[in-house]
Amino acid sequence: AHGDQPMSLDDTLDQVLRRYDEITARLSGTQTLASQDITALSRELADIEPLVVAVRRLRAVQKERRGLQDLLNDPSSDKDMRTLAEDELKSVEEQLEGIEAETRRLLLPRDEADARSAILEIRPGAGGDEAGLFAMELHRMYERYSALHGWRFEPISSSENEIGGLRESVTEVNGRNVFARLKYESGVHRVQRVPVTEAGGRIHTSTATVAVLPEAEEVDVQVEDKDLRIDVFRARGPGGQSVNTTDSAVRITHLPTGIVVSQQDEKSQHKNRAKAMKVLRARLYERQRAALQAERAEHRRSQVGSGDRSERIRTYNFPQNRVTDHRINLSLHSLERVIAGEALDEIIEALMAEDEAERLASAGSL
Repeated sequence: AHGDQPMSLDDTLDQVLRRYDEITARLSGTQTLASQDITALSRELADIEPLVVAVRRLRAVQKERRGLQDLLNDPSSDKDMRTLAEDELKSVEEQLEGIEAETRRLLLPRDEADARSAILEIRPGAGGDEAGLFAMELHRMYERYSALHGWRFEPISSSENEIGGLRESVTEVNGRNVFARLKYESGVHRVQRVPVTEAGGRIHTSTATVAVLPEAEEVDVQVEDKDLRIDVFRARGPGGQSVNTTDSAVRITHLPTGIVVSQQDEKSQHKNRAKAMKVLRARLYERQRAALQAERAEHRRSQVGSGDRSERIRTYNFPQNRVTDHRINLSLHSLERVIAGEALDEIIEALMAEDEAERLASAGSL
C-alpha cells in the first residue's frame, strides 16, 4: 500500500501477477532449491493459479470493453457498426461483472489450514446408549462422505459400547482440501427419533459432538521432549481385561497445556506413540489457531464455521425426514441421503457460500 492509501484492485492484481511470475521463474530456474522450498512454492503456485487465470480473463475483457468504447466514441464509425458495438458492449459489461465478482472472491484471504488433511473426533453427548448409536452413524456418514471425495479415512483409535454404539472415535482423513469442507462439521449434532433401545416408542433427543482439527505438520508445532510425560500400560479390552501381556498402550501428557492423549489400538508401543503424537500435534496446532482466531474474531463476529464445540449446529429429525442446520436456517427433507454422505455437500456448500458472503461483506469493497 502507498502510505495510508489502501491498494486499488488493479494494484493488488498486478502484485498477484508479479508474484506468480516470480514463483514460476524460481521453480523453473537454474538455481537448486531445497525440497521444502520447492514444496512451499509449488503449494503457493497452486493456490494463486485460479486467481491468475481470473485476472488474465478480467484484463482481456477490460481491453475488449475499451476497444468497443473507442469505436463508439469515434465519430467516423457508421451506424450499423455502432449498433453492433452497443449490443456487444452490453454483453461485455455483464461478463465483466461476473469476472470481477469471481476475482474478488478469489482474493479473499484463505484459511491456510484449508488445504490440509484433518483429524476427526466424534464422541456421544447426552442420551446414553442412543447417543452412542447416533455417534456411530455420524462416523459412518463421514466415512462414506470421504469415499465420495476420494479421501483416505484412517481410524487412529475408536471404541464401541456393548450394543455397537460409539464411545469415541479419532480418525485421520487424508486428502486435498479436507479441512476446507469438514471444518463446518465442528459442534454439537442433535438427533430426534424413537430409539432402537426404547420399547415405548417415544421420541428422544440425544446428541454427539464432532471436532475437526487441521492436521499439523512437525514444522507447525514444536513439541519439546521435556514438556511430555509418557506413560505406558497394558491395553485393555472392552470388558476391562488385559488384551496382551506387554505394555503397548501409551498415554502422553503435554505438561504445559495439560492435554492428554491415550492410544492403545496398535499392538506395538512404537506405533501407538506415533499415532498419539499425531493427535497431540493436531490439538496443539488447533489451540494456536483458536487463539489467533479469537483475536481476529474481535474484528469479525461470524457465526458460520466458528466451530465452537459447545454450539448446537445441526438437528437430524427422523420422524420428519428432516435435517436442519441452525447456523444458516437450512432444512433439507432428505435425511437418509445426508446420513448416507450423499447430500451432505448440499449443507456444506451452503455453509461455505454463507461464510464467503460474510467475509466479502466484511472485506468491504476492494
